[in-house]
Amino acid sequence: MLKVSWELHLLLLLGLGLRSQEALPPPCESQIYCHGELLHQIQMAKLYQDDKQFVDMSIATSPDEVLQSFSELAVAYNHSIPRGQLQEFVQRHFQPVGQELEPWVPEDWKDSPQFLQKISDAKLRAWAEQLHQIWKRLGKKMKPEILSYPERFSLIYSEHPFIVPGGRFVEFYYCYGHIPNGGRVYYLQRSQPPLLTLMMDLYVTHTKDVSFLQENIGTVASELDFWTVNRTITVNSGGRSYNLNRYYVPYGGPRPESYSKDADLANTVPEGDREALWTELKAGAESGWDFSSRWLVGGPNPDSLSSIRTSKMVPVDLNAFLCQAEGLMSNFYSRLGNDTEATKYRNLRSQRLAAMEALLWDEQKGAWFDYDLEKGKKNLEFYPSNLTPLWTGCFSDPSVIDKALKYLEDNQILTYQYGIPTSLRNTGQQWDLPNAWAPLQDLVIRGLAKSDSPRTREVAFQLAQNWIRTNFKVYSQTSAMYEKYDISNGGHPGGGGEYEVQEGFGWTNGLALVLLDHYGDQLTSGTQLASLGPHCLVAALLISLLLQ
Repeated sequence: MLKVSWELHLLLLLGLGLRSQEALPPPCESQIYCHGELLHQIQMAKLYQDDKQFVDMSIATSPDEVLQSFSELAVAYNHSIPRGQLQEFVQRHFQPVGQELEPWVPEDWKDSPQFLQKISDAKLRAWAEQLHQIWKRLGKKMKPEILSYPERFSLIYSEHPFIVPGGRFVEFYYCYGHIPNGGRVYYLQRSQPPLLTLMMDLYVTHTKDVSFLQENIGTVASELDFWTVNRTITVNSGGRSYNLNRYYVPYGGPRPESYSKDADLANTVPEGDREALWTELKAGAESGWDFSSRWLVGGPNPDSLSSIRTSKMVPVDLNAFLCQAEGLMSNFYSRLGNDTEATKYRNLRSQRLAAMEALLWDEQKGAWFDYDLEKGKKNLEFYPSNLTPLWTGCFSDPSVIDKALKYLEDNQILTYQYGIPTSLRNTGQQWDLPNAWAPLQDLVIRGLAKSDSPRTREVAFQLAQNWIRTNFKVYSQTSAMYEKYDISNGGHPGGGGEYEVQEGFGWTNGLALVLLDHYGDQLTSGTQLASLGPHCLVAALLISLLLQ
C-alpha cells in the first residue's frame, strides 16, 4: 500500500512554518481527506471557492490508486503541480459532492400536520405549510457503496436516513460515541455543543418509548463521558476549586474543510504560534461559533481572527448544556430504577450549578458571562449565549429571569427590530453583528417565556414576533430560508465569515415552526416590527392584558 510518509507530512507542515517538535496528530489517518501532500497541494491551489467542496467529494477508485497517481504527478512536476493539472487530476479521480446520497421522505410524513390549523394569520399559515415541505428536500439516505467502500468517502456511513441542514452542509450531525462536528472523517476529533441528552428527552417525552431509553442510555452517557475526560478544566477561585468545561481540540494542521484559509492565516503569525492557532480555530469550530469576537476578546488584536483563543474561555452555553444534560441523565436513571447513577448525575449537576454561580454569574449585571482562564475574569461583552442557563433551566433563583430582562434593556438589545444580534461588535465574522441566528433567538425567547412575570413573557412574544416577521419578509422576497440573517437595514440574508450564506435551512425552519406552533394564535405577518423600548413594553403589556 502506498503511503505518504509521516516525515513528508512534517515537512509539509514545516513548509507552512510549523516547528516539528510542536506537531500534533492529524484529525484522521486519511492521506486524502485529513493530511498529506495531495490535500495540501489541491487546497492551496484554491480550485474551489469553498475548501469544503473538495474534502466532501468521493473517490472514483481506491485510495491507493489515487495516491499512486498523485505521487507520479508530483514527481513529474517536482512537487509543484500547475493548477490546470490539479484540476484535471481531481476531475479524473473524484466524484462531485452529493452523489453518494439519495432523497428520502420520512415514513411518518404528514402533509398537513395539526399544528398548522392553530396559526391564525392566513399568510403565516400558508408560509408554514411551505416550510414544512422543505423537510422533504432536506431528507437524505446513503447509498450502499459507502458501506462497501468506506475508504472512498469522507462521509461516515449510517444505515439510517437523516435530515441535512442544507447548502454546503450535506452530512448528518449526530453519531459515533461522542458527537463529531459533522459526519465526515475529517471532523472526528472535534465535537460540537452537547445536545444528544436533550434529544433523547424530547424523543422519550413524545413517544413514551422507555425501552428505547433503556437500550441507548449507555450511548447517551458516552457523550458526557467524552466531555468529562477530554474537555474538563479546573478553575481555582476564592480558595475553592471548580470543574467546568471548555472547547479544546489538540489536533494538528489546518482544518481540511478550510485548509487554504487556515494556512494563509498562519502566515500572519510567528512560526512558533501556528500550531496553537490551528488548534484554537478547531476549538472555535467545535463551539459552533466559527467565528466570533467572543473568541477574539483579550487577544493582541480583538478584530483579527489570528487572535483567536477559544480554549482560554469557559463558555456559558457549553456548561449550561452540560448542566441540563446531567439533570436529564439523573431523571433517566431514576426512571430506569438505577438510583446509584441517578444520584451521581444529580450531584454532578449540583456541582456544576455551584461552579457556574461562583464563576460565571454576575449579580450586578443580571447575566452569566464566559470566564477568561488566562486573565482570571469574566468577559463582560454581550452575547445571547450569556442567557443560555435560562433556556436550560440551570439556575436556582427564579428571579434571575426578570433580571435577565433588565440586562437586555441595559444593553439596548430590545431596540433591535429584526432579531437579537449575535454580539455588539462588527468584526466581519459571521457570529457577530449584524448577523442574527435562529438558535440564539430561541435561547432568549424561550428563556424569558419561563418567567412568571406577564411583562417578561410579553417581551418573549414580541421577540418571537420580530423574528418571524424577518423570516417571513425575506422568504417572501427570495423563496428561501437562510442559516443566518443580517438584521441591519430591514433584515436580509446574513453574510460575513468563511463562506457564502447558506439556504435550507434546518435550524431556521425548525425555530420558525416552533414559534408558529407556540404563538400561532397571536403572530401576524404584518410589516410593523416592534422596537421594544421601555415605553413600547408598557403599551404592549397593556394591550396584552386587555386582550386577555
